[in-house]
Amino acid sequence: MTREIVVGVSGGIAAYKTAALVSDLVQSGIGVTVVMTRAATKFVGPATFRALTGRRVYTRVFDGQEFPLGAHIELARRAELLCVAPATAHLMAQAAHGLADDLLSTLLLSFTGRVVIAPAMNTEMWEKPPVQRNLEQLQADGFHTVGPQEGWLSCRQKGVGRMAEPDEIKRVILSLLEGEDE
Repeated sequence: MTREIVVGVSGGIAAYKTAALVSDLVQSGIGVTVVMTRAATKFVGPATFRALTGRRVYTRVFDGQEFPLGAHIELARRAELLCVAPATAHLMAQAAHGLADDLLSTLLLSFTGRVVIAPAMNTEMWEKPPVQRNLEQLQADGFHTVGPQEGWLSCRQKGVGRMAEPDEIKRVILSLLEGEDE
């Protein structure tokens, strides 16, 4: 039986690393469906993920023909695990406060399985008290976090906020699929 997961991509430059993660998961025999925010499509195009997964990439809540009950409900029902990489400060705030205004944030509210988030943002953003409070809330709600790491950031500085490497995220995903808690 093929394992099924959804990878959510929110709008950060680290989305380029998510392409490598998705490719590696697919090569490991995992069925991957990708959901992207509108902002994410400005960093990596849906065609990249469509080519890597061999599947349609979803960006809209309402797709009446394929998902009569709503994409957020039907995608949530078919996956064992949901991974958001990168998880931006905005996405984390939405999830921590139960806000939903696009497919990915709505899917996070509908999904009942295990959720992995890989935060990625500028160091100053990462260190802000509201972001840390949102992280604490997500962890209290059972979300598994991977990273962020310290390293070179797209803002041309070194600091904490770099998305975890794809192999580290994959290790956590596989561990959770095998039933081990991280």
